Amino acid sequence: MTPAKMDAKLKSTFSVRLAETDADLEAAQRLRYAVFVEELGGGGALVDHAARLEKDRFDPFFDHMLLTDETRGEVVGVYRVMRSDQAEAAGQFYSADEYDLSILLHSNRRLLELGRSCVHPAYRGGMAMFHLWRGLANYIADHEIEVLFGVASFHGTDVGALAQALSLLHHRHLAPEELRVRAQDAAYQNMDLVAEDALDPRAAMLSVPALIKAYLRLGGFVGEGAFIDHAFNTTDVCLILDTARMNERQARLYQGDAV
Repeated sequence: MTPAKMDAKLKSTFSVRLAETDADLEAAQRLRYAVFVEELGGGGALVDHAARLEKDRFDPFFDHMLLTDETRGEVVGVYRVMRSDQAEAAGQFYSADEYDLSILLHSNRRLLELGRSCVHPAYRGGMAMFHLWRGLANYIADHEIEVLFGVASFHGTDVGALAQALSLLHHRHLAPEELRVRAQDAAYQNMDLVAEDALDPRAAMLSVPALIKAYLRLGGFVGEGAFIDHAFNTTDVCLILDTARMNERQARLYQGDAV
């Protein structure tokens, strides 16, 4: 059975909730380890290879959204989210290590940082991500969030191989000035690598990761510059989504009602 068919068959068994216990958090970190460390070759100072847990110092301050396949009793998707009050307790948003967030922090709008989104390989290509998004939409409504943001990654750090995709994002999806965060100077990577008239838009978009494309379809933007994360073996961009700019079709897609 293909992952998509399996997912369609089992979609009614999904549940989404926030982690409440240490065991819940470890289930999220275990899935993150399988995806970010074993599959994508990432790492980090606090990664526990013996226990196979991908974790960092920010985990205690985030809310962790868990997608569970109730039939199997397994966590098969995760998202972690941080509100401004949680970031204050942590000392900063996670993304602040990679991007200057000043323009968002001074916007007087309700912010939510998204990160560490991943789905078990067997559940990709089906409904799993939409269930997570529906849970996220409910969370956003409950907390009256106005702007979503967070880093999303291309696998690898070979900028030459990513030049078309990064340039496409720069030319066609750059955030408006009032939302345009900028990559920190220490690892700033210019994304204007290929002139717009020299782009192959179709080929470029095919190389953009699915999660980034999903946010672009919702009306999302990217910040200025990419960030090269050698520890995680990724090239990161910062996604920004203003909920007020989403049209009805986009909102329905985000909430999982249109697929």
